[in-house]
Amino acid sequence: MAVAEFIPSSSSSLTKTISLYSSQLLHVSTHKPRLSLTPLRRSKICCSVISNEVQAPVPVAKEPIKKTECFGVFCLTYDLKAEEETSSWKKLINVSVSGAAGMIANHLLFKLASGEVFGPDQPVALKLLGSERSTQALEGVAMELEDSLFPLLREVSIGIDPYEVFQDAEWALLIGAKPRGPGMERAGLLDINGQIFAEQGKALNAVASRNVKVIVVGNPCNTNALICLKNAPDIPAKNFHALTRLDENRAKCQLALKAGVFYDKVSNMTIWGNHSTTQVPDFLNAKINGFPVKDVIRDSKWLEEEFTEKIQKRGGVLIQKWGRSSAASTAVSVVDAMRSLVTPTPEGDWFSTSVYTNGNPYGIAEDIVFSMPCRSKGDGDYELVKDVLMDDYLQSRIKKSEDELLAEKRCVAHLTGEGIAVCDLPGDTMLPGEM
Repeated sequence: MAVAEFIPSSSSSLTKTISLYSSQLLHVSTHKPRLSLTPLRRSKICCSVISNEVQAPVPVAKEPIKKTECFGVFCLTYDLKAEEETSSWKKLINVSVSGAAGMIANHLLFKLASGEVFGPDQPVALKLLGSERSTQALEGVAMELEDSLFPLLREVSIGIDPYEVFQDAEWALLIGAKPRGPGMERAGLLDINGQIFAEQGKALNAVASRNVKVIVVGNPCNTNALICLKNAPDIPAKNFHALTRLDENRAKCQLALKAGVFYDKVSNMTIWGNHSTTQVPDFLNAKINGFPVKDVIRDSKWLEEEFTEKIQKRGGVLIQKWGRSSAASTAVSVVDAMRSLVTPTPEGDWFSTSVYTNGNPYGIAEDIVFSMPCRSKGDGDYELVKDVLMDDYLQSRIKKSEDELLAEKRCVAHLTGEGIAVCDLPGDTMLPGEM
C-alpha cells in the first residue's frame, strides 16, 4: 500500500525530509494526507574567542533526534515486493553534503545520485545542509533530483542544522565555506571558516556514524579539516581528508600536454602539502607510460618553474578567465577522491589526499593535515605510500608548505583546544579559488 503525506512549508519548519523508497509506484491509497508541523532546532555558530579565552573541543551531548516528517511528493512510500533488479542491491548509504545549494554541489549531487561514485547497485540517501538564506534553493535542488528519476536515489533531506543533517552520516562532504572578500586577511578567513568547521566537527562527533569518512573542500581546507577532526574526538582522525585531488588532476593534465600523451598515461602523481600556492606537485616520483617523468621530459627548468607555478596558480588563472572559481572540475575531483577510497588502487600506483600526519614515514611534522601519496584496498581506508624518492629540491619545497600549515595551526589554536591563537603566517599565499 502507498501512503502520501504532505507538510505545508512554514518559517518555523526549515528542514524538510524527502524520502523516496522506490522508483516504481504500484498503487496509491485513497486515504486523506495527514498534516504535521514539527518544530526544529536551529544551528548556532559560535563567535571567535577573545582575550584569554580558549574554545576547547568538547563533545556536545544532544537528545536523540527523531526523524523529521517528510515534505511534498517525496512523502510517497511504497509497500511492494523487491524486484529482481533491486533484490541484490546493497544497504542504503547516507551521504551528507554541506554547502549543498552552491555551484560545486550542483554538479556533485547528481553524480552521487547516478551511481557514479558507489556503483550501480548502491542505493543512496542524500542529506543536504544549507543556511537559512539558502533554504528555498535547497528545495529547488531537491526538486531537480526528484525530476532526474535516479533509481538509486532513495532519500533526500534538507536542513540548516548539522546535528540533524549529519545524523548517521557515513560520508560527509564539507563544501560550504565563506570565500575571502576584498581586504580580508588570511588570518580572518581562517578564523571565520574555522568556527564553521569546529561546529560541524562537534555535530559529526555527536550524531554521525563512528566510521564516517569526511572530505573537506571548503577553504582553507587543510586547516579546516584539522579543526574539524579536533572537534570530533570520537571519530578516527585518519577518517578526515582535505581535497587536493583537483591539484593532482591539473598536474596530470599539464604533464600529459608537455609529453604529448593522453592523461591516462600519467601515474604516481603526488601533491604534497597545503592546498595553497605552497603546494608541491611532485615530478620526481610521477611516471609517464611507466617511465619517470624526468626521463620523458628532460627540461628540468620547465618542471621546476613553469610546471610547478602553473599548478600552484591554476585556480587563480581560471577565475580570471571564467569570472568565478572552479565548480565542475572540483566536483569531478571530489568524485575521484571518493572513488579512490572505495575502489582498490591499481598495482604500483597511488593518489593524493590531505590526511592527518601522525605516524607518517616522511619526517613531516605531526598533528597537521598534509597532502601525501596514499593507496587503498577499496574499503574506504588507506595507507601511506612508503616507497617514494626524495631529493633536496623536493624536501625544501615540502618544508615550506609544512611551515605554512604549522603557522595556520597556531592561528586557530583557540578552535582546536590548544591554547590562545597566535597568527604569525609566513606570507599571504592566495589559495586557489579565493577572490
